[in-house]
Amino acid sequence: MWTSIVIPLAAYTVTAIVGFVFEGLLWLAVIGIVLFIGTLVVGIPRRHVRPSV
Repeated sequence: MWTSIVIPLAAYTVTAIVGFVFEGLLWLAVIGIVLFIGTLVVGIPRRHVRPSV
């Protein structure tokens, strides 16, 4: 489960960095940051929930 959170976070971080490096792609940085925060908000609480067996 942890890997399914870390891989998208890494991808969104790279997307945001590319957006900041190239001025014309600032919108890409904004999208990367929004997706990064959304993944944290949704993914971290779900990691703590234990499925009932």
